[in-house]
Amino acid sequence: MKYVQIDLQNDIAILKINRPEALNAMNLDVISELTRAIDLISVDQGLKVLIITGSGERSFCAGADISYMVNIDPVAAEKYASSAQSMLNKIEKMEKPVIAAINGFALGGGCELALVCDLRIASENAKMGQPEVTIGIPPGWGGSQRLLRIIGPAKAKELIFTGKMISAREANDMGLVNHFVSLTDEDKTKLDPSIDQNNEKERNNALSKILNNKLLEHSISLAKEIAKNSFNAIKVSKMLINKGMDADIDTGLRLEIYGWSLCFAHEDRQKMMSAFLNKSKR
Repeated sequence: MKYVQIDLQNDIAILKINRPEALNAMNLDVISELTRAIDLISVDQGLKVLIITGSGERSFCAGADISYMVNIDPVAAEKYASSAQSMLNKIEKMEKPVIAAINGFALGGGCELALVCDLRIASENAKMGQPEVTIGIPPGWGGSQRLLRIIGPAKAKELIFTGKMISAREANDMGLVNHFVSLTDEDKTKLDPSIDQNNEKERNNALSKILNNKLLEHSISLAKEIAKNSFNAIKVSKMLINKGMDADIDTGLRLEIYGWSLCFAHEDRQKMMSAFLNKSKR
């Protein structure tokens, strides 16, 4: 695939949008390749967690391709949004947990890509937002629906109505991201000695690479923490949370009982409970 890279680390898949010359914006080709990649990862029983990120240090995903959208008609626009939503829905409905490692810009469709992931980790240089109203359209890839479910309607309306970008710290404070990763003084000592400290651009580029590596390391560490648990129990838990957001409390609780009970038929549960009891007896 030209615009998507998949790297495997044991039972963790790292999917990278690889269109840095366009800040990893998603045109129809990118959407098609992402759809194919998600299908491949979904059916691979050896993979337990997926991490999605962008190529380079500047952008997770800058969203839809404005150079394509500027001249299309409503019929083409509907097709574009439908193909994007279909791909994003696949990610949201994956049985595997999905982590967004947000490096740089996550705007419009890029923010909507992050929203369908189960967990979001942002580097301190991340900028998030739904700026569609500044170019004459509302969010079209799920932002108006998913953002309100994550940060509430008032904050969602503020971000969408103003079209403003927010920092990783602001996103963390409002619950839009789970964690944000920043450079410490110790991290800054890892700069290559050959870097010209007086060349601000060269130094900033080098620091950005260190920050991006730290973001991926943090994301992989979280993925490993998830992967060591029962995949079946996590799969059921994800389904219960996703379905519960749109259900009344009584329906959600009844669904939880069914999901809980069904796990008693899985070999994971017996093995892990027995191992826990045996460990407790030592």
